[in-house]
Amino acid sequence: MTPLTFSLVLVGVLLNAAAQLLLKAGASRLGDFAFSMANVVPVGTRIATSPHIAGGLACYAVSVVVWILALSRVPVSVAYPMLSIGYVVNAIAAWWLFGESLAAQKLAGIAFIVVGVFLVARS
Repeated sequence: MTPLTFSLVLVGVLLNAAAQLLLKAGASRLGDFAFSMANVVPVGTRIATSPHIAGGLACYAVSVVVWILALSRVPVSVAYPMLSIGYVVNAIAAWWLFGESLAAQKLAGIAFIVVGVFLVARS
């Protein structure tokens, strides 16, 4: 994998991870809400006007373009497993930003993911 293709894959993965983190931040600010027809407009308005959710959706849109560029250069059997790096980034960022748990069992799973991505990337 050339530095350009690796960069495209990595940027796509990081944009996808950023999208998830922004959506989580936006959802946390929205709080719990009931699923009912009466809530469609008020909750829909709050979702549509949330800067975090808008930012997350924008990251997704840009990540799709970057991902298409990456897939035009890298076999999907190599590129797709690289998305697993997003799990690592999100687990660490969620621990740091949102105070989510990062217990030993989760760290062991992350280590397996890192080894797996390394092996796939070298193939």
